[in-house]
Amino acid sequence: MAAYTIVDKDSCTACAACGAIAPDIFDFDDDGKAEVIIDQNTGSISVDEDLFEDLKEAQESCPAQSIKIAAAAF
Repeated sequence: MAAYTIVDKDSCTACAACGAIAPDIFDFDDDGKAEVIIDQNTGSISVDEDLFEDLKEAQESCPAQSIKIAAAAF
C-alpha cells in the first residue's frame, strides 16, 4: 500500500516528536517546523513501505495532528 505524507506547517508546534520517532521521514525547516524529507513536504513521493509503521507512530504522537497521510499524492 502506498502512503504519502505531508506536515501541515500552519498547525505544527515544532515539538520534534515526529523527528525523534521517524528521522528517516521527518526533519525540520529553518523555523523548527517539521517537514517531509523525501519530497520537501509536497506529498508527491510515497514513503517507503519499510517506514510505514514509523510514519503511523509519528502521526499518532503528533500533539497538533499536523501529520497527514493519504493513499494518493496530495
